[in-house]
Amino acid sequence: MSEKLDGIRGYWTGKKLISRSGKEFTVPKWFIKDFPPFEIDGELWTKRGEFEHISSIVNSQTAHDGWQEISYNIFEVPHQKGGVMERLEVLKKWLKKHPNKFIKIIPQHICKGGEHLKSELKRVEKMGGEGLVVRNPLAIYIEKRTSEALKVKSFQDDECVVRGYTKGHGKFKEMVGALICSWHGELLKIGSGLSLEERKSPPALDSNVTFKYNGFTRYGKPRFPVFLRVRDSF
Repeated sequence: MSEKLDGIRGYWTGKKLISRSGKEFTVPKWFIKDFPPFEIDGELWTKRGEFEHISSIVNSQTAHDGWQEISYNIFEVPHQKGGVMERLEVLKKWLKKHPNKFIKIIPQHICKGGEHLKSELKRVEKMGGEGLVVRNPLAIYIEKRTSEALKVKSFQDDECVVRGYTKGHGKFKEMVGALICSWHGELLKIGSGLSLEERKSPPALDSNVTFKYNGFTRYGKPRFPVFLRVRDSF
């Protein structure tokens, strides 16, 4: 198990640094100058609780010195042989010969059971971390999402009132894209968690809905709000 860092996913192809969607980051040449000639996968990160700041740095359209704050925290070395520890060892050995101040390997710890997992999750969240990732150490590398690697994190929930909707796009065309909700005097957009049926026939205006989220942004709004259900009325 390891800490799940709340950064921006970055994939080094061996030649360029790209986002999860395949878009190439506008990264300074000095940042990637001494990167390895093979693929590595990880999080572009500064410290806990700075997701918006990290995003503003790495998603800039021009390369800039803000990247000095960024470290590249690796959790996977794709297309190498063996389990995850063997794959990470490939990078570890390479870094011994080619030190790099920007590349770090995320520490991996043996999970000794459910209680150990809970205590580690509590420790990480107490420090402001997002959660954990647990992995099967013997699993071979798989490019897509897999049950061999799972996120573990707590979440909070709250209620808000539906005030409107946004239009869906792509596969959600002619359906609801997101709910616009009133939450403690602020407007909150909730798009995740809605089923196809709920997008076709969304919760009624002025109805109370329950959503979950993971902490708050620096502006005090819930991070990553996800629709759960229409709140029962008694």
